[in-house]
Parts: sequence; structure tokens; C-alpha cells
Amino acid sequence: MTEVTLLLDPVILNFYTQLANSAGISLETVLQDALFKLAAELSLEALQARK
Repeated sequence: MTEVTLLLDPVILNFYTQLANSAGISLETVLQDALFKLAAELSLEALQARK
């Protein structure tokens, strides 16, 4: 796996940190899941736009 460094606005960091804490998982896992789901949504939108 490749390591990536992200610069997050403090408000965004606080939101995802609270989400991670409430779910009992790491901040990194929450961010990975969020990015993966966003990529899937954008891919589906791109496919729909091609039709």
C-alpha cells in the first residue's frame, strides 16, 4: 500500500475524528472509506453522463 499525506481543514479533521471515535475505528480507516465511496460515486456519475 502507498502512504499519502493529506492536509485537512481543522473543521473537516474534527468532523472525521468525531466520526472515527463514535464508530470505534481509526481516523485513517474513516478517511479511506470516505475516499473509496466518493470514487465509486464519481465513477457512477461519469458512466451516467456518458449515456
